[in-house]
Amino acid sequence: MWNDAPAQPSAEESRYQASKLKLHRQIVEQLDLSKIGRRSPDEVREELRTMAQKVVRDDPRIDNDVDREAIIEDILSEAFGTGPLEDFMNDPSVADILVNGPDEVYIERDGRLFQTDVKFADDAHVMQVIQRIASQVGRRIDQSSAIVDARLPDGSRVNAIVPPLSLNGPTLSIRRFGVRHRVEDLLDNGTLPPDVLTLIQAAVEARLGVLITGGTGSGKTTLLNCISRFIPDEERLVTIEDTAELALQRPHVVRLETRPPGIDGTGAMTPRELVRNSLRMRPDRIIVGEVRGAETLDMLQAMNTGHEGSLTTIHANGVQDALARLAMMVTMAKLDLPVDVIRTHIGFAISLVIHLERLRGGRRRVMRVSEAIRHKRRGYVVRDIFAFEKTGVRDDHAIGEFRATGWKPKFLPHLAHAGCDVPEDLFRERVIEVRDSDDAVDWSAPITGTGPQPGDDA
Repeated sequence: MWNDAPAQPSAEESRYQASKLKLHRQIVEQLDLSKIGRRSPDEVREELRTMAQKVVRDDPRIDNDVDREAIIEDILSEAFGTGPLEDFMNDPSVADILVNGPDEVYIERDGRLFQTDVKFADDAHVMQVIQRIASQVGRRIDQSSAIVDARLPDGSRVNAIVPPLSLNGPTLSIRRFGVRHRVEDLLDNGTLPPDVLTLIQAAVEARLGVLITGGTGSGKTTLLNCISRFIPDEERLVTIEDTAELALQRPHVVRLETRPPGIDGTGAMTPRELVRNSLRMRPDRIIVGEVRGAETLDMLQAMNTGHEGSLTTIHANGVQDALARLAMMVTMAKLDLPVDVIRTHIGFAISLVIHLERLRGGRRRVMRVSEAIRHKRRGYVVRDIFAFEKTGVRDDHAIGEFRATGWKPKFLPHLAHAGCDVPEDLFRERVIEVRDSDDAVDWSAPITGTGPQPGDDA
């Protein structure tokens, strides 16, 4: 539920924040920064605690009615963590933390946004936390470099933008990755039914090219992480991301991450360069966390030249939109390829497209599972295999049902050649039951193992 307009800080809150700022300044003045590099974090934390206790005890400017122990804990969070946001960072149920200003902090929990009562002292306080986060990951942020997109040690993704680009003052967004879902969780929460997962598992094992689409927060990365468990253990995976978020459920993974230019404007490493380099690393599959630009061409070429079974995600509003965006991104490589050639590349590389949405009420659903079929004249055509049809709203949540459309995929012979037989009855037109959370199904074992890889003669 959204709160009304943000409440003004109470007199008690104002005194608390003022006392904390005084204490923080004194500690910074007394701290010998030259010694920090030679000490462990625990030793530095203990020294800060001792120093803070002494300052609180001796400084008459600290108001007597302020909770001094709480100030000390907050100061330690300020020094080592994310300040007022630390409790949210330690809460696995929080998916997003959004700071629009010192008095406006929102969180997302269970797919819904809530305004919190957390306050910063002022814009300078927000900026201080942003700069600390940036410094922890080796980045800087100031007026000349006003955007930071980075990853925290716990895997959370951070984006910060400050003036002059942000007119509202320093703004911070944190996408949390505290909870690692399993495919069982996706079945239990109704993201997709077992029949749909059966097809996806077979497609991954049989090394079909899979594209996962959806909007922001729809669950693309979560689904990609989950279905990675179906990749055989003996395969070598190389992942490429702007900001590392993937936590693939496989043992042999090499993770690559892009890099922005340094202060001198050099040293940048783009997704396209990493995709090209990955081809020299003997990967069995290349997994691009999200395609956004010219690297799409290199990704498609890799998928068509010996790296079948690669997976990627893309921001899109639907299956057709996703494939059209792929074609548009290929043009960013500036090779002046004809549209029909681009579509042919896509038709040969992508076989299965999975589209997700976050519905009203916050629930995430697989909305479409579609086949991209190679076509001589058009490059590819698309046919829906499974679909989630919305039927209404109940208790402020969108409701609907999964259906099999009756389309029998053309790639079924490829699945059979790979040793991943899927019963044809799976595709009979009907409403599909969503598995009850109490209905135990073991999804840890492969369907029938892996065999010869599908050819290119469809």
